[in-house]
Amino acid sequence: MPALHTYDYAVVRVVPRVERGEYINAGIILASDLERFLEARIELDEVALRCLDPAVDLDAVRAALAAIPVICRGGAAAGSLGRLSVRERFHWLVAPRSTIVQTSPVHTGRCADLPAAVQHLLVQMVRRAR
Repeated sequence: MPALHTYDYAVVRVVPRVERGEYINAGIILASDLERFLEARIELDEVALRCLDPAVDLDAVRAALAAIPVICRGGAAAGSLGRLSVRERFHWLVAPRSTIVQTSPVHTGRCADLPAAVQHLLVQMVRRAR
């Protein structure tokens, strides 16, 4: 039986009008300390987002969401955040915010394959049934 890895994850949410509190799920951030694994996958349903706010600044939302996987990868492309540890970057990404891009509370899980877990969570929590 393959070894199980413990991980933490949060759902990335887009809240186009913070005062209303409505949001759509737009991605997953998953971290495993022991494996030094930190990955985000983003899939923005722009049609659903426009249903919540037809005037939403899509360019600003796209830019904010695009920064998340870059920060997860770390290194020079992530600026000063790229020098932080996996755990520090994860905590920075999931810290509570009152902005258009937010995250859910952090949840914990276990799996044998971390990239597969990210994909599974993306399908379950972000993609809409067609």
